[in-house]
Order: sequence, then structure tokens, then C-alpha cells
Amino acid sequence: MSDVAVAITRVHHEEWARVVAAVTRRFGDLDIAEEAAAEAFATAVERWPADGVPPNPGAWLTTTAKRKAIDRIRRENKRDDKHEEARVVYDDGSPEPLGAIDDDRLRLIFTCCHPALAMEARLALTLRMVGGLTVPEIARAFLVAESAIGQRITRAKAKIKAAGVPYRVPSAEDLPVRVSGVLTVLFLVFNEGYLATGPDTDPVRQDLTTEAIRLTRLIRVLLPDDGEVAGLLALMLLIEARCTARVAAGGELVALHEQDRGAWDTALIAEGHRLVRERLAAAAAGVAPGRYQILAAINAVHTSARDVRDTDWSQVVALYDQLIHLDPSPIVALNRAIAVAELDGPEVAFAAVDRLATELAGYHAYHASRADVLRRLGRSQEARAAYDIAIDLAGNTAETAYLTRRRDQLR
Repeated sequence: MSDVAVAITRVHHEEWARVVAAVTRRFGDLDIAEEAAAEAFATAVERWPADGVPPNPGAWLTTTAKRKAIDRIRRENKRDDKHEEARVVYDDGSPEPLGAIDDDRLRLIFTCCHPALAMEARLALTLRMVGGLTVPEIARAFLVAESAIGQRITRAKAKIKAAGVPYRVPSAEDLPVRVSGVLTVLFLVFNEGYLATGPDTDPVRQDLTTEAIRLTRLIRVLLPDDGEVAGLLALMLLIEARCTARVAAGGELVALHEQDRGAWDTALIAEGHRLVRERLAAAAAGVAPGRYQILAAINAVHTSARDVRDTDWSQVVALYDQLIHLDPSPIVALNRAIAVAELDGPEVAFAAVDRLATELAGYHAYHASRADVLRRLGRSQEARAAYDIAIDLAGNTAETAYLTRRRDQLR
């Protein structure tokens, strides 16, 4: 890939949301904004190889996108008032107030997570516009069809237009109402980076995990007393600490029980454990932990064990018992069953895994987990069939390599 192509790819990730937001602020139309931004990036692909990357790529793209939006408005509506509305983009004027949030990307995420939208719609819209995820990546995160995600985004845009939802930077008072959706967005962005679902991307995308952690740190400063913010930050840190040990030199995923624990980042683990201890103290004082705090505590158990044989599986299962009351999803039930297999044996876990067959039929991790339980039970032929399904469904190249090796080891 040429230096210019690399620059365009990097700028796309960093500037897409800002360009869309700038055009949306001026015209109040997400469809126009997205199309104008796409045209601006297409123009960059054509011109930058010959002209060179401009000194301020973001400003160049924003200006180009605004002019593309003007062209579209003029084409669609020739009325004088529309012309006048379009011309205001050339009036730089005084900057708009930034509200309570200084960071551009975090401000956009809070702005898009508007409470007037249904949670599923606002998550899909924000992940697409600001999170940098594609529709297929979002669909895989929610375990739904791509068409369903497209419909959610379309409905969100229609609701914004029909209800006249303003593109307004949230104030400090708005943050607690919106933070739940924002945390979910950042959690899903982090997950996509932690184990990328697309076959054409790196198996681990540290650009996404690093950005998710950075933004969560900023929210921690804005909302220092929010337990779920602290929990999500701890969860991300404890997972990120294992990053360097997760992919072998040959490009194969390394499962948790096979990882070199000496390669884990001790500083990140220490910070994550400190946050977990803070939340445990709050729980002892009568503040019930939320989903992210419990997930962080589970990861604290894993990262406290110097050897996989030292893992306190009874504590892990107990924590999943708490979590399943808050989040009775099939994925939580699957993860609990995996822990039960370690604590009580594969025979006990198998029934729990099999009960999830219908709900998780399209989820590769379900079939991989089922294959592992069957392998431990000595049912090699069934395990091989389950591995085959998991390999077909998995998009991550490192995970596919790992599952293939495990399948081929079966006798």
C-alpha cells in the first residue's frame, strides 16, 4: 500500500465522524452529510496521489464535503431560500460552544446517543457514524442480519427528521442520561478491536481498543462517581493487558489457558485491579454492581492467577451467577457454562451448552465452545463437526487458524 493510501486510510478513521458532524450541523440532514463525506473522501483518493496530502487533511475534507452538500442541495431544490441556507457554510463565524466535553470524538458520541431514539437505533447509528464500524461489523456485534442494522440506522435518521431532534452538543446535565448508551458503544468498539470479525482486517485492531480506552478514561474524569464507567475501564484494561500474548508469531490466536502470562502488561493489570477493588468496596457499602463491574471482576480473577491451574473457577461461576440476573442473555449463559466445565467437568456443562443451540446457531463462539466440550468428553466425531461449523462462521483469521488446529488434533 502506498504512503498516500495509508494516509487516506488513517485520515478516514480519524476524520470521518468529524466531517459528517460538521456537515450535519450546517444542514441538519444525516443522509446529505454521509453522502457528502463519502464524496469528499472519494475526491481525496483521486487527487491526493497527484497533489500530495494537504497540510490539514481534516479541514480539506470538511471544506470539500460542505461544498458537495451545497451541490446536492442546489440540484435537489432550486429555491432561493435553500441557496441561502447552503451559502452559510462559507461563513466561518464564531465557533459553536463545546459544552461539557472537550474531546471531539467523545462529544460526537454523546451527541448521537440521543435519548429520543430507541437504544438499539442510537447504538447502530452511533457505531456507524462515529465509532468507525461498518454495517457488517455492527451486525456481527449484535448477532443480527446486516439488513436489520441497515433498517435501524434508517429508522434512526427518519426519527431525527420527523421529530425534529436537534443536533445539539450535550450539556453536563445531559451526560448521566446518555452515558449508558455511550458505554455500550465504546464496549462494542473495543470488542471489535479485541477480536476483529472481518476476514480482511488484522485479527487484533489496537487502533480501536486504544481509542475506546482513551475515551472511557475521559468519561471517568467527567463522571468519577459512576460505577459502570469505572467498571468498563477496568474491564478494558484487564483485557488489553493480555494483548501481546493473544496472537502467536504465525498469526494463530492463543487461547487464555495457553498464553504466556509473563508477557501480560503488569501496569495495566495493576490499574484494572485497583479499579475493581474500588467497586468491590462500593458493593460492600450497599451499592449494587452493574454489568461492566461484574465482567471486570471476572477478568480480575483470571489475571490474578499466575498459572491457569490457579484460577478460582468457583468465584468465576459465582460472578456469572450475579451477571445472569442483570443480563440473562444467551452469550452470558454460554460463558457461564464454559466456567462450569472447568469447575464441575464437561458432563455438567454440556447440557447447559446444548440448551443454547437455537438462540446461538449463527454464533461461531457457541460452536467452538460446544466443540471443546465434546472433545473433552471424547466424542471426537461430533467435536469435529462442531469445529467445522465454527470455522465456517468465524471471520477472524487468527481464530480460524486456532480452531483449525484444534480440529485437526482430534483422532
